[in-house]
Amino acid sequence: MITLTNLSYTYPNATQPILDHLNLHVPPGELTLLIGASGAGKSTLLRCLNGLVPHFSGGQISGQILVNGLNPIEAAPHVMSRHVGFVFQDPEAQFVMDRVEDEIAFALENAAMPPQAMRLRVEEVLDLLDLSALRQRRLDTLSGGEKQRVAIAAVMALRPQLLLLDEPTSQLDPKSAEDVLQALVRLNHDLGLTIILAEHRLERILPFADQLIYLPPISAPPLMGAPRDILPQVPLKPPLLILAEALAWQPLPLTIKEGRRFSAAMSQPAVNRQRSAALPQRETYLQAEQLVVNYEKQAILHDVSLSVSSGEIVALMGRNGAGKTTLLKNLVGLMRPQRGRVMVAGRDIASLDVATICQDVGYLPQDPNALLFAETVLEELYITLRNHNMLEDSEKLSMRKYIDPMTLLTRLGLADKAGHYPRDLSVGERQRVALATIMVTKPRALLLDEPTRGLDYEAKHELLTLLQSWRAEGMAILMITHDVELAAMAADRVIVLSQGEIIATGTAAEVLAPSPLFAPQVARLFPNTGWLTVADVLGT
Repeated sequence: MITLTNLSYTYPNATQPILDHLNLHVPPGELTLLIGASGAGKSTLLRCLNGLVPHFSGGQISGQILVNGLNPIEAAPHVMSRHVGFVFQDPEAQFVMDRVEDEIAFALENAAMPPQAMRLRVEEVLDLLDLSALRQRRLDTLSGGEKQRVAIAAVMALRPQLLLLDEPTSQLDPKSAEDVLQALVRLNHDLGLTIILAEHRLERILPFADQLIYLPPISAPPLMGAPRDILPQVPLKPPLLILAEALAWQPLPLTIKEGRRFSAAMSQPAVNRQRSAALPQRETYLQAEQLVVNYEKQAILHDVSLSVSSGEIVALMGRNGAGKTTLLKNLVGLMRPQRGRVMVAGRDIASLDVATICQDVGYLPQDPNALLFAETVLEELYITLRNHNMLEDSEKLSMRKYIDPMTLLTRLGLADKAGHYPRDLSVGERQRVALATIMVTKPRALLLDEPTRGLDYEAKHELLTLLQSWRAEGMAILMITHDVELAAMAADRVIVLSQGEIIATGTAAEVLAPSPLFAPQVARLFPNTGWLTVADVLGT
């Protein structure tokens, strides 16, 4: 199906190749998981297979690519689209129509398919992806998981032999991610469709993968084979595998079911007292009181009240479309509630503009591109400092020193990207640059909307270390996340939002461990113990 021979590719103006003499062979009918550190070239490799690289991106490419007998460099994207379906990280980026059925039919209309054949093809993919009930819905009313399935249906309408997906679950809650993955497994098993899927959250995908491709740092050859053979050789591992290696579980378990055969034999505490201990009293810094938010006559938030204290990390969780992002936007003044109020450091922000609020409350949106304007990564941070008058205002400088930009970039693993154009970076790297732009001023509160999107395990661990250090310095941190493993490691408290209402709040152990939807891997391995992380099990 796919053969790469000495494939090398260098982006325009880059000093070294992102892919260097890559040799791979992917047989037909396999569901292949593509992994590697953020910036390793996963998205680039996928784009090479459908011709977007180099036809859209430019740059220098050498070597040979064969996809189902075609050379994407010679055939060009418009030809390859008949053979290779591509689903972007953000499904909305590829939508062109307003309704589900119209979006699926769009590619068929461009292919000049006869109306009768087109109607049949649309019906087929609606049934295949379980979208029949949504056919007349507007795309902007769908949940994240529903949008992802529509994006898959739109490319499947052309009946490609190969389906490529770039982090399809990175913005999805656990249930929506499971729905998408089950749809992919059905396509793979029932139709024999070859699927290559790039993903950082291996715990979600490993149970379904036939084989694994690991892209190491530049100059090292890739690793490819059965997941159980490759995973011991790579540094990127979910908690189950980290624990299995630490406890010498053999054969290496890839699923919770396999892991329970080992965990059931271990002695376990009746309850973990440290995890269940009451949190110390802290001074409230962020507070929302009885917020009511409506949008186009539709209620988004219903009487929501919450608080975040200085020196506390709170994880805000819930299904896609629950109102989490709307809540964060109200806390920073980007949206205003119809009823209720928001307090920052005891002050009502109703009369304050966003720029004033952001001097004390940093906000990282879902899309990092919204914060990137400069020609270089380093300049992004200096723009923020200039906007806050922190470079010229000696009084502000003496009151609260900003973080040295290069020091911050080093801590975020971006020192070597300081002179790069931000929008040329990978999604995970752009996410870290955007975080740096808001943290360089040392705000007293931090609002994060899906901060681990596009981050590999190492980058996520570094983010966790930073969050914990900022918490120790007294920062109030509220983060939206679908990453249950991050919430388990980082959160002092967890709040669950559903249909605009808070339905659960408590410590991470109280909220996550008993939940069939949000329980992390360790909690599933050791139920009723209060254990959430590998460190809990190992006592480290």
